[in-house]
Amino acid sequence: FWRVAGRIPFAEDLMAAFYCATDPSTPSRVKLVLMAAIAYFVLPTDAVADLLPLIGFADDAAVLAAAITQVAGSITEEHRAKARRILDAKD
Repeated sequence: FWRVAGRIPFAEDLMAAFYCATDPSTPSRVKLVLMAAIAYFVLPTDAVADLLPLIGFADDAAVLAAAITQVAGSITEEHRAKARRILDAKD
């Protein structure tokens, strides 16, 4: 699973968003924005099918980027470090 996840260009942002959304100190509004973006990525119903090469994840990346832009100050270096550790341990 992690080998595949690590190939997604925005995997670190996605994982950092997850860690921020599950952090008890994160404000509720931020959690809501991030969980909605993560749900959009995970749910099979999508604006563009994820099976399409190259463009399949483009809409997911756009939604995630918009969410992260809205809450950028809440995603800490600790969240990003956790994301890097999990993706680096993908063996």
